[in-house]
Amino acid sequence: MTARIYQRPKNAMQSGKALLGQWILEFAPAEARRPDPLMGWAGSSDTQAQVQLKFGSQAEAQAYADLYGIAATVHATPPRRLKIQAYADNFR
Repeated sequence: MTARIYQRPKNAMQSGKALLGQWILEFAPAEARRPDPLMGWAGSSDTQAQVQLKFGSQAEAQAYADLYGIAATVHATPPRRLKIQAYADNFR
């Protein structure tokens, strides 16, 4: 069972920064999705793909993975780059 640990990204549709401190442990899919013969929807019988565990810090998520023997990879969050400009710069 493999998993990935990452920090929740900021929602592009909102300017707020709520829940950005959460770290998520998400299991990798154990089998490929396949189309349903009747409806054609993609699905699988892998129930672990539906599980998302939320933690307050990266250390807590890594400790949980170590405790239960889950091989987890940590995906670091890239640093945010702010483009600071004045409103008047739009008219130059």
